[in-house]
This record gives sequence, C-alpha cells and structure tokens, in this order.
Amino acid sequence: MSRLFEPIAIHDLVLKNRLVMPPMATAKADETGGVTDAVCAYYQERARYSKIGLIITEHSYVSQQGKAHPGQTSLAEEETVPGWRRLTDCVHQEGVRIFAQLSHAGTAASSQVTGQTPVGPSAICHPKQQKEIPAEMTVRQIQETAQAFGEAARRAREAGFDGVEIHAAHGYLLNQFYSPLANHRSDAYGPQSVENRTRFLREVLQAVRRAAGEDFPVAVRLGGCDYQEGGSTLEDSTAACRILAESGTDLLHLTGGMNGFVRPGHQEPGYFQDMSRAARQAVQIPVLLTGGVTTLAQAQALLEEGCADLIGVGRAIFRDSHWAD
Repeated sequence: MSRLFEPIAIHDLVLKNRLVMPPMATAKADETGGVTDAVCAYYQERARYSKIGLIITEHSYVSQQGKAHPGQTSLAEEETVPGWRRLTDCVHQEGVRIFAQLSHAGTAASSQVTGQTPVGPSAICHPKQQKEIPAEMTVRQIQETAQAFGEAARRAREAGFDGVEIHAAHGYLLNQFYSPLANHRSDAYGPQSVENRTRFLREVLQAVRRAAGEDFPVAVRLGGCDYQEGGSTLEDSTAACRILAESGTDLLHLTGGMNGFVRPGHQEPGYFQDMSRAARQAVQIPVLLTGGVTTLAQAQALLEEGCADLIGVGRAIFRDSHWAD
C-alpha cells in the first residue's frame, strides 16, 4: 500500500490517509456567514470523490471585526452552528474527517465589509488594503480576540467538527503579529524575538484549549517565511514550530507568510518544503505540506522524500473533485 494511503493520528484522531484538502475560500456563505446549500454541496462532493482523509474548511471569521470579505463563512455566532452541523454530517457520511479553520483578518479587513475600524499589531496599512490606517490593538483587545477564537472553537466542536486549524498565515492577524514587516510594537507582543511574535498565537491556543477541551485536535497554519527582505526567515519558522509544538499544537501546516500562499520564483510541487523539512527535524508532531501538488504521484514522492507527514492538494481539488482519477 502506498504510504499516502496509510492512516495517521493527529492527537487521538485517526485519519484514514495522509491526503488533505486545505482551506480555500468559496465565498458562498450567506450575508451572516452561514452555511448555504452551495457550501454544503461543495464539501460533500469533494469528500466523496477526492480520495482525501481530511478536509480543512475555508477560513471562518471569529468576530465581525475580523471578517475578510463578503461571502466568508462565520463561526462568530451561535446561530451558525446548525448550518455547520449539517455540513459536518454530510462529510462524515463519506468517511472523511473535517477541521474548521478559524481566522481574523486584522489589517486586511475593510470597514466597508465589517462596519468597524480595522485593527492590527501596529498602525501600518496592509499591503493589499492601503485605503485605511488600522488601529494598533491594545492588550485588552488582544485578550478579547483570543477569547473570540476560543468561543469559535467551542462552536466548531458543537457543530461536529473533528478539530480546528488556527489561521496564522497569508497576511491575516496572527501572521501580522508574527511578521516583522507588520509588527512594530514595543511591548511583549513586539518583534524583538520569535517568542514575542508568537505570544498572541500561543494565547489563542490556550483559549481554544480552555473553550473546546484538551482532547480536541488543534492545528496551526503558520506563514513561517515571508520571503521578503526584513521579513520572517526559515530560522524564524523553525523556532516558531518548536515553540508551537511545546505549546500543545497537534499539527503544523506550513505555508508562506505576508506575501500570500505562493513562494516567489517557485512553482515546483511542494514549494514550501524548505520549511516543512526543517520543521520535521525540529518537532515530534505531524507536519502538513501544501503547495503546487497536482497529482497523486507528486504527493507520494514528497512523502517518500521526507518532506512532510501529510500532503495538501488545493487548487487541483478546487477545480475538479475527480482530480485523482
């Protein structure tokens, strides 16, 4: 049997294989962030036909201030739980596990979408959102936002999810605190050390554990490297992975940082493998690698080469649920 189709455990949760559908936005939620028939059908089809062991849903905002775009799904309110329960039931019927990705857009948000002033680690405009100067978050706001992540995780568990993934990548709030490009603070959350830059993320982890339970699997999608001058580096990524593993993370999902979900100048399968290889040598928890994988053969090769423990296949599955046939 191919190693790709061998089971693997995340915390105490056993996946039937090592193929993962990573988060990709459908923008098909209703105006309140609720799950629609279109969202449910999209995930059920991929659970049925895409040969995957785990789905990680598109990013769901944990508070109105953190909403990134219209049509984004939400776990910010209790009213969203029944719709998500319908979706998780559909996916489980296909024998596939499912995690919810929890997110806050930070300075990437817009008041035109949220009705609120964007916030972030510092009063620095996001590279993709130059129209509004965000407010620097107070310590109290940081603590309240960590609590919002925790409550969203509790709702996810009540909705039947098998775990959650905390979104700390792609230029969103937790990635902004991690990146020296966006974080110019002078307090304990500032860029002076990787320990400081991951402090908010670790407080989110603690809040999730308190609210959802110690036995609920928690992954972190980390934008480990910015691949930009003055940004986070491979050494930072490896140090952050160690810190997160020691803080109770069950799965590390490595990807690019503030510049988005691509690596400039690279299109080869597994183009973030510099980070995933280093992480596997540094930690004892599973590592998920996503990026540029379009065939089963490519996914199998990356596993055999020791690049990761699980492989994510994104755009190929997004385009065609029968991608592996």
